[in-house]
Order: sequence, then C-alpha cells, then structure tokens
Amino acid sequence: MPLDVNGTSYETDEEGYLANLSDWSPEVAEALANSDDAELADGHWEVINFLREYYEEYQIAPAVRVLTKAIGKRLGKDKGNSKYLYELFPYGPAKQACKYAGLPKPTGCV
Repeated sequence: MPLDVNGTSYETDEEGYLANLSDWSPEVAEALANSDDAELADGHWEVINFLREYYEEYQIAPAVRVLTKAIGKRLGKDKGNSKYLYELFPYGPAKQACKYAGLPKPTGCV
C-alpha cells in the first residue's frame, strides 16, 4: 500500500516499511508514525537518527538487544534500556523505530 506525503506516493511493503531506503525523509517518518497514530518527539528522533547512522555504517538494522546496548553507550543508561525504548516504540523498539527510520525490518523480528 503506497504512502502519500505532500503529494508524492512512496511504495511500502505489506507491513508498511519503505520499499526504497532512498525515499526516506523526516516528513516520510512523520507520515509513517501518523499511520500508527503516533507522534514523533525528540526521544523518537534520537533513536531514529541513531538507527540511520547505524545502518549506514553496518548495512543492517540491529535487533532489539543490540539496539538497547548501543543506545545505552551513545545516549546513556537512562535511555539504553528496554523500558524507555518500549515507552517510545510500544510495538517493538527495533521493529517500529526501523520502520520510521526508513530501514528494513530487523532480522529476527516477527
């Protein structure tokens, strides 16, 4: 089902992930979040930007355990824990955050 943002249509897969990583923009992230009835705040953007940098470096989306540990190293222990990440992304920190970041679904996510 395509995602429409400011008059442009973006291809997504059956779970709503962008088909083309290069289509991502902050506006697309907002539209993806809106499709889940979510609003992106500063904490969300910290995780989204972290994921995009991680993907650029390693060419893979991290599983939740790796994400939690890496966020803790980068942003501090108060943010590098499952409770905090699930408050931001209740449908699964790795899965939902990667979707908003325009990345593929992490391996190991069902």
